[in-house]
Formats: sequence, structure tokens, C-alpha cells
Amino acid sequence: MLNGARSSRVLRTLTRDKAFYFFTSIGNYAGESAASLEEFVKKILDVSIKSLEFHLYRGDFERWIAGTLEDSALANKIEQLKTLKPIGIDLRDRLYLLVSKHCENLKTPRTTSSTLPKPAKIIFSRPESNTVETQIKDTES
Repeated sequence: MLNGARSSRVLRTLTRDKAFYFFTSIGNYAGESAASLEEFVKKILDVSIKSLEFHLYRGDFERWIAGTLEDSALANKIEQLKTLKPIGIDLRDRLYLLVSKHCENLKTPRTTSSTLPKPAKIIFSRPESNTVETQIKDTES
């Protein structure tokens, strides 16, 4: 999980020259681009499956996410997805689930130890033996 400053960096909106441009093959622009991780998540549902397959198996998604968005954790997850060799709608569903969940985790504020309530202080001590017997007798009555 990333800290707040790092999450903000990953979630930022990029300039158009840093955006991800979807192609279906070399030189064939699909007419879609994403200038943020949130926009990328939405585009996964919009672009053709052919474009998703083209970019996944070339390593384009990992390179853009690791290099431009600076999110190596998500890039590694996408690389692992590639080893499953998903195609078609299975690829779209898996990629969308993986990236959208990661994006939501980045947007959810983390609770740090400094904001957690301190636990109650508990002191264990050995009671005297006659005290224990008295307590047992009292509970039996």
C-alpha cells in the first residue's frame, strides 16, 4: 500500500503528452487515451479487446504505469496477469477488476498508527490464593 503523497502522485492527472494512447496494432490508433489512472480504468471498458490484448502482451501497460505513473506495485500485478494469458472478455474483466480495485485502494485513506486509539492498558497480576477461593465461593452462591 502506498502512503498519501505517493497515492496522490499515482492518481494525478497527466498532461496529454504523458497520457496512455490506445492502439489496436502498430500505427493504428484506437481513438482513445487516458491521462490518469482513473481515466485508464474507464477506458478499459471502452476500448476494443484487440487494443487491450495488443498492449498487454507488448508490456505497454506495465511500462506506462511503472514509468509514468510511478506505480511499480500495479505494474507488477499487470505483469502477473499476463502470465495467465487471458484473452477476449476474460482479459477485459480481469484487467478492469485488478486496476479498478488498485485505484480504489489508492483513493481510500489509510489509517496510520498515530491516528489509531491507544489500546487500554491491562495489568496482569497474580492474586493471592485466598482471594481466588473467595471469588469462587461467591460465584457458587
